[in-house]
Amino acid sequence: MPTAPHLVCPAGSLPALKAAVDNGADAVYLGFRNDTNARNFAGLNFDEKALDEGIAYAHRKGKQVLAAINTYAQAGRFADWARSVDLAATHGVDAVIIADPGVLAYATDKHPDLRRHLSVQASATSYEAINFCREQFGIARAVLPRVLTLAQVEQVIKNTEVEIEVFGFGSLCVMNEGRCWLSSYACGESPNTVGACSPAKYVKWEKKDGSMDTRLAGFLIDRYGPDEKAGYPTLCKGRFEVAGETYYAMEEPTSLNIIEMLPEILRIGVRAIKVEGRQRSPTYVAQVTRNLRAAIDAAVSAPETYRVTPEWKAELAKVAEGAQITLGAYNRPWR
Repeated sequence: MPTAPHLVCPAGSLPALKAAVDNGADAVYLGFRNDTNARNFAGLNFDEKALDEGIAYAHRKGKQVLAAINTYAQAGRFADWARSVDLAATHGVDAVIIADPGVLAYATDKHPDLRRHLSVQASATSYEAINFCREQFGIARAVLPRVLTLAQVEQVIKNTEVEIEVFGFGSLCVMNEGRCWLSSYACGESPNTVGACSPAKYVKWEKKDGSMDTRLAGFLIDRYGPDEKAGYPTLCKGRFEVAGETYYAMEEPTSLNIIEMLPEILRIGVRAIKVEGRQRSPTYVAQVTRNLRAAIDAAVSAPETYRVTPEWKAELAKVAEGAQITLGAYNRPWR
């Protein structure tokens, strides 16, 4: 019987944390209310009181809490990132998820017993990069960007002692994580520095003539008809006119969903499967966690006869971005 990978689920709020824990997550990941985490949206994230309550709730049920401190420290403000590491350590999180080598070095020096994970924002796509971070900073796990085929993921796993975590469900990023310039181009602020792709203060919806325009920092991102659902405007998932045609020129709204390839994920030795969505509702978290838990358990108990049930497929389709799912780069025919 293969080893069950940890199911790591998003906690943008205390209710979302509880929803993940109650529906079968092995671990949750969260951020603090500042720009040291890559989901720095108003109304999300944890202050110290909520952090303590969330950790206590998870630990009572035998679950782990991981703190994402995964943006890059800015010149003259390194102390802010150091404080977030100290906060995570002193409040008893089970691991910190870090991208910046300087922040990793600080955590290694100041809190050597605190487990360290390499964030997807570090853009480590090779075992050489991961092994370097293990040698220098003692990382125990690395989260891979969503740009590798399954064969490439397997190659990484075969050549490192570091645990490998991959994304299993949620919105995709057209960029190699940690390398996005689109939001910065439009807004002058990068998700890797201020912690938000398409910051809310630059977002605007305009109703006119039966349609809905969405804009980001003045850029027209999409125009929706009266029967279309208006999504949150991000440059990479907007519809643009190209050579006289209007369509999703860079990336269609869709969600990664790897349940059909779970036996292969288990076979190659993936140690954790991550769900994207700290900006999503507790209902989303509960629904995705519950169905992925059932699918992982089924794949672990009987990988040879594993089949995706219609119920899992239907439930996950309900919360997929654009009501579409994809295997993303995992099933890419080219390399």
